[in-house]
Amino acid sequence: MRGIWKAVAVVTVGAALTPSLATAQKRPDERAFFDLYKEMVETNTVVGEGSCTRAAQQVATRLKAAGYTDGQVTVFSTPEHPDDGGLVVTLPGADASAGAMLLLGHLDVVAAKREDWVRDPFKLIEENGFYYGRGTVDDKGMSAIWADSMIRFKQDGFRPRRTIKLALTCGEETTYAFNGAQWLANNKPDLVRAEFVLNEGGGGRLDAQGKRQALAIQVGEKAAQNFTFAATNPGGHSSAPTPDNAIYELADAVKRVQGYEFPIKFTDTTRAFFTATAQALPPQTGQAVNRLLANPADKRADETVSRDKVLHSTLRTTCVATLLNAGHAENALPQRATANINCRIFPGESVDTTLAKLKELAGPKVAVTANQPVRPIAVPPPLDAKILGPVQSLAAKHFPGTPVVPMMSTGATDAVFFGVLKMPVYGVPGIFLEPDLNGTHGLNERIRVSALYEGRDYLYDLAKTLAEQG
Repeated sequence: MRGIWKAVAVVTVGAALTPSLATAQKRPDERAFFDLYKEMVETNTVVGEGSCTRAAQQVATRLKAAGYTDGQVTVFSTPEHPDDGGLVVTLPGADASAGAMLLLGHLDVVAAKREDWVRDPFKLIEENGFYYGRGTVDDKGMSAIWADSMIRFKQDGFRPRRTIKLALTCGEETTYAFNGAQWLANNKPDLVRAEFVLNEGGGGRLDAQGKRQALAIQVGEKAAQNFTFAATNPGGHSSAPTPDNAIYELADAVKRVQGYEFPIKFTDTTRAFFTATAQALPPQTGQAVNRLLANPADKRADETVSRDKVLHSTLRTTCVATLLNAGHAENALPQRATANINCRIFPGESVDTTLAKLKELAGPKVAVTANQPVRPIAVPPPLDAKILGPVQSLAAKHFPGTPVVPMMSTGATDAVFFGVLKMPVYGVPGIFLEPDLNGTHGLNERIRVSALYEGRDYLYDLAKTLAEQG
């Protein structure tokens, strides 16, 4: 996940309920789920190091044991990327006129070095009410829940009204890697085509005491795109410096990027988010949010709201320098200086318009290019009551007293690849995380045991409810 939801951190109306540690693995279905989850976590799926294909085959074996036929389970990979495979499974619906739904998850995880971790990152270890291991949250928690739900549907003889599809893919965590979701959308569209998609990106937040604060459903996301700034010069001996210096020219360009603010924009989702959260913010910030909702050009209100880095990023496209490389010798004038500028592009804007603005900021002495691959821009899905209604009603059942907030992710997921098929993608809630986001992408990733099993029950009910819709 290239950016877990953070914006719901501003919602501080904590529910009175504190989740106790789950009495996990007492039900037979919970024990079966744990075996699946453990196998997934303990299978190394770091791109270029482990094998997503192996993980997909393991899940496929379990699906077939539950009764799915060979024709209903597709394990795929390409000759160029034999270890970056995935799978798609289909549970046919009873009503051919009802659009299918797609459950989406990714098998790959961010790299984890054993010497940096307290525990082996590829062993599922339970300590003090938490499961530890790489991918326990991102994204093997949800991926295991989706696979487990498909197994339970088959074992229970459940025949949904609409067809349910599951796609578990590889490459989400690595921009330059083969991406299974993109490959399916471009090469096997009929295999994954659906009326809507349920994906990662949403979730719940606990406070420092373990109380539930809010649930977020992700309705839209930014697009991640990298750009290269490059300044070049003939160079020369450092004992005879000249005004033209590649490092200085690059530095000036990067400082201009630092000083530029892209204009504020709202989608239906971000407008709903800011409207809902304004009342939970400190009075000065909440009042500034309301002024921005009325007038996005209010500079003083922007300055107040943007003191919160997450709110600032939710309002606009952002670009930031993340890598620098310059010079070739300590006693030589630099011949080349480059910087990577990482942009998170607001829905409705484009890579080309962002590139044009960066070129303007860089000036004539610095070349600006969009790095490959150029990812598609996310298409904002609608705030559809057919999706949000069950999300909210089931949240009231499973997590009483916890508000549900629509939000736009300032990061990026594989949702961007389904715009070509005009399939709206929703990051559904269910799994609650700690305030530090549970070490996701970092050291000692973990998930609260109770949060995993409670999220499993919620997401199973949500998938089943939406599958029974007409």
